[in-house]
Amino acid sequence: MNTHPYLRAYLAGVFVPTLVLPLILIGFITVRLMYQAPVPVEQMLIFPMAAVPLLWGLWNMLWLWSAPRTHIPIGLHGAVLPLLLMPMGATLASCLGVLAIGSHGVVWFRLCFLPYTLIAPMFLAALAGYYLAWKYLVGFLNRVMGIA
Repeated sequence: MNTHPYLRAYLAGVFVPTLVLPLILIGFITVRLMYQAPVPVEQMLIFPMAAVPLLWGLWNMLWLWSAPRTHIPIGLHGAVLPLLLMPMGATLASCLGVLAIGSHGVVWFRLCFLPYTLIAPMFLAALAGYYLAWKYLVGFLNRVMGIA
């Protein structure tokens, strides 16, 4: 099955976030409805629900193209993605007025203050999560699709 390897790489890449993001949406809606939290779910998740699967698919296509040249393991390749996504997301959010960057932390939706001392461990956890997701889930899907 050697036809259309980039299409298969794209499909393997979009599979994981397409399954995970609706579960996160269910969690946010549950918190909003049960605890009456004033969290604007529609502003927070709609754009990532469209952009993240697309970027995962394109990132997997890039790995397929670059793997014979660079020999970078897929987990390490996937762990680089948050290094691109988080600054791009923060820049977009601050331009749209959703995120205010201060000297001691960031303010989300003029509602939630996150100090930088919390953001750093969350960023490291995201790197570890992406590494594991790419190594085990996307790597498995690539093997199933016959491209790894």
